[in-house]
Amino acid sequence: MADKIDYIEFPSTNRAASSAFFEAAFGWGRTSYGPHYDGLENAGIDGGVDQAEGRVAATMAIVRTDDLDGAEKRVIAAGGVITRAQFDFPGGRRFHFREPGGNELAVWVSREEG
Repeated sequence: MADKIDYIEFPSTNRAASSAFFEAAFGWGRTSYGPHYDGLENAGIDGGVDQAEGRVAATMAIVRTDDLDGAEKRVIAAGGVITRAQFDFPGGRRFHFREPGGNELAVWVSREEG
C-alpha cells in the first residue's frame, strides 16, 4: 500500500464556507481540527480543507508511504524540488515537493509506520 495517493487537500480562504459547500453539494461530512483545518468524510478519498497561513495555492494530492526518508530521496533523484522540509503534524510526518511539470504534492508517513 506504500506510495499511493490517499489524501487530497483543498486550499481555502474561508474553510467554513468551503466545508459547508462540500457538505451541501455532495453530502460530504467534516471533522474540525481547529480554526484552520477541516477533514472531509465520505468523499471517496480522504481529504481536507486548509485555511492556514502558508498553505499551498492549489489543490494538492498527498502520497502515503512507509519510508519517508526513502521517498524524499527518490523524489529528489527523479528531479523533484523540496518546497517544504519534513515536518510533524497530528497524523504523522510529511514533506512537500514540486515535480518537474510544476505540480506541488506531499508525501506522508503515519506515526505508526514512521
